Amino acid sequence: MEAADEWLLQSLRLSGAKWLELFRLQGVGLHGLRGHSGLCQGGRAGQGGSPHRVPGSSCPPHEGVCVAGYGQSDGNEILQLIPPPTLLTKETQGLCPERDFKVECGGFSERPVYSLKYVPNTSLLVTSGPPDSSLQVWQVSAENSDVIKSVSTIATESGTGQSWAKIATISARAPWVLHGSRLDRVQITEVESRKNVYTAASRGSEELSNLAFLDCNTVLLCCATGRLCLADTRQPQSLVEAASVPSAPCSEQWCMGTRHAAQGLEPSSQPVARLSSRGLLTLTDLRKTSELLALAKARVSSPGSEFLCVSWAPALEGYLAISGFDGTVHVYDTQSWDSSGREAEPIFVHRGHAFGGAGGSEDPPLVTVHTWHLQKPRTLLSAASDGSLHVWDWVQPCGKCG
Repeated sequence: MEAADEWLLQSLRLSGAKWLELFRLQGVGLHGLRGHSGLCQGGRAGQGGSPHRVPGSSCPPHEGVCVAGYGQSDGNEILQLIPPPTLLTKETQGLCPERDFKVECGGFSERPVYSLKYVPNTSLLVTSGPPDSSLQVWQVSAENSDVIKSVSTIATESGTGQSWAKIATISARAPWVLHGSRLDRVQITEVESRKNVYTAASRGSEELSNLAFLDCNTVLLCCATGRLCLADTRQPQSLVEAASVPSAPCSEQWCMGTRHAAQGLEPSSQPVARLSSRGLLTLTDLRKTSELLALAKARVSSPGSEFLCVSWAPALEGYLAISGFDGTVHVYDTQSWDSSGREAEPIFVHRGHAFGGAGGSEDPPLVTVHTWHLQKPRTLLSAASDGSLHVWDWVQPCGKCG
C-alpha cells in the first residue's frame, strides 16, 4: 500500500446513538447509505448547482446528514445534522472558522432504526427496524419547528415475525419506497398514499441484504446468499436471477453496492459490487451475468458483521470502499482487478474509529456504515458502534486519484 496522508475533517460523538445511518437530505452534498442518494443510483434529484428548496417542501434549504440509533428498545434518536460549511462546497477550501456539526432538529423512534432513507423531492424520511418488517414515515421539521415527527406507518402482509425490511426510495411518477425482508415479500409502496403499486414474483423466500432502484422501472435485489435478482416494475412476473456467486459456505453473508450511471449510460451498464462476510469481492456486469468482471479478496483480519457495507465512489472511476469487519474503512482501486481471486491491496485504510474509542475494557468500536461525498472525490463519512461520526479525506502523493 502506497503511503497516503489522511485529514480528519470532522469528528463527532453522539451519546446513545450506537448505530448510525447517513444520507444526503437535500441539495448536492452528502452521498447516501449503501449508495442511495436522492434516487437510488438511477439519477440524483438536486445534483449539481446550489442547494435548493423543493417547491412545497418544508425541508430546510441546505444539505444535512441524518443519523439514527439502534441500541435501545425505545427512545432511539433521529437527528438532522448540519455539516460545517467546508463540507458543503464543491472545491476544497482552506481553513474554515466554523468546523462543527450542528443539530438542527430531531425526534425519537420507539423501535431501533436499522435502515433510514430520504424520500427525494419531499420532506419525508422512511425507516425500518425490528421487531417486524413494517416501515415508519417521518416528517422533517418545518422552519418553525425543531422536531422530526412520525406521520404514518406502512404495514406489510404477514409482517409479524419477519426480519426488518431493507428499503430504497425514488421519486419518479410519485415518491416510492421499495421494501422487503425476503425475496418473496418485496413490494413498492407509494409513500404518501401507502398504496401498493408493485409486488415482485418469486418462489424463493431467501433473506434480503440489499435492494436498489436502478431506474424507475428496474429494481435489483441482493439476497444474503449473494444471489442477485432483477425485476421490471412494469411486469409483476418478471423477477429473474441475474448472477450467482462463487461457491461459498452456507453461513457466509453477502451485501451489494450499485453505482450511479453516468449521463447517457444505461444503469445496468454499471458494475455491481458484492461483498461477503469473509471479504470476498465480486464485480458483475448485469448485461452479461454468465461471467464475473472481477474477483478479489479484501485484506480483512476477521469475519464481517451484520453491518457489511460496500459502496462505489461517485467521483472516482473504479474506486470502492468497504466496512463492517472492524473499526476501519478500506478503500480499493478495482481498475486492475481480474478474475484470479487474489488478495487486493487497499489504497487507503481509515483507522480513526479503532483508535478513537472510549478505551478501557470495552470492546473496540465497529464501523456500522460509511458513505462518499458526492462532489469531493476522496471525502468519506463513517459511523461506528460507539456513536462516533467521522468525516475524513486522504491524499495520494502520486496524484492518481485526481
